[in-house]
Amino acid sequence: MKVTLTLMAALAAAQSSMMSSSSMMMSGSMTASSMMPSGTMSAAMGRPSNTSICDYYTTALLMNNTAANQYSLLQLVVNTALIGNYTMPNVGIMVPGILADGMVNGTAVSLAQYFNGSIDSTNNNGMPSKMSFLDGGGATPLMNNKLPTAGSNQFTLLTHLYEYFGDLLGCSMQGNAVYSSYKGDTSMSSVHLFMNLTYPQVTYFINQVALSAASFGVAKSDLTAVGTALNGLFNVRCAPPVAFPPGSMPASQSICQEPDCPLAPMAMCMNTNGGQHNTTGTATGTGSGSMSSSGSMSSSGSMSSSGSMSSSGAMSSGSASAAGASSSAKASGSGVAQAAANAGTKASVGGIAIFAAAVAML
Repeated sequence: MKVTLTLMAALAAAQSSMMSSSSMMMSGSMTASSMMPSGTMSAAMGRPSNTSICDYYTTALLMNNTAANQYSLLQLVVNTALIGNYTMPNVGIMVPGILADGMVNGTAVSLAQYFNGSIDSTNNNGMPSKMSFLDGGGATPLMNNKLPTAGSNQFTLLTHLYEYFGDLLGCSMQGNAVYSSYKGDTSMSSVHLFMNLTYPQVTYFINQVALSAASFGVAKSDLTAVGTALNGLFNVRCAPPVAFPPGSMPASQSICQEPDCPLAPMAMCMNTNGGQHNTTGTATGTGSGSMSSSGSMSSSGSMSSSGSMSSSGAMSSGSASAAGASSSAKASGSGVAQAAANAGTKASVGGIAIFAAAVAML
């Protein structure tokens, strides 16, 4: 049975049931970053269905929807997700950050170990290795909206996160010298192969990304839709291959790897370097598909502390620029298969519930 899995499908399904006319307003000058203009920043009354999340909030917060402004927006969101609040003003939502210890349903979570090189968690050409991703200055350059030291592991990770999140959020101006598309490993299962991530860990990561977006005024309806999509595609075991960025080959994207991770619908569990190495589920179907980038987040997508790194510190296989497909793939997501929406939104029910509860408290 062929399944067309798309991130936008899950997003579209969530949006159709959850979109409302809610809005958030932010005012004041962005004193922590020269990239943010002085004056009033406001999220308009509702995002049109044919406008991606990236395009909409770039215009709402930075006035002009340019490649440079889209890159600036993604820097702010990714940096805040990693290290917590560092810009003033924001809408008053506290973001502890991925590097901070946290709790998910009473379970302690500490993701810093995957960043600081203390454990063999990095996939270095198929071998588990210790690798620091704070070697380019740590939090200091991020707090100043600067790139980490060029050539460092941290530089590679952060630039890839900016690119990946941009593709996931549907940044229409991405794919050029100012803001390039993602060029790292296109299998998130492979990237996270040796991290052995649990359900609370992946859930915490996704929630920090959501809190970061919320702190800049992203509407609850958009947050809920994005969280549903992310949990359904990344916070499950053994999901069928998905092609992302657009134009790349289908690859496994499941990040949650431990037995406590929900089994994906149409699960395809196997012992491969795609990250399905410790699962106990049985495949119930086959299939692959593509993942549209419009209107959706991510991502550590990857949203992870480690990349699949080569010895030289550069992301390994899977060079996957989406430039050739970016224009059509970053449209509104119309015509998405309902089967894909069902597959995406029925996965990781617990993670969605936790995410929804967190959003409701904002």
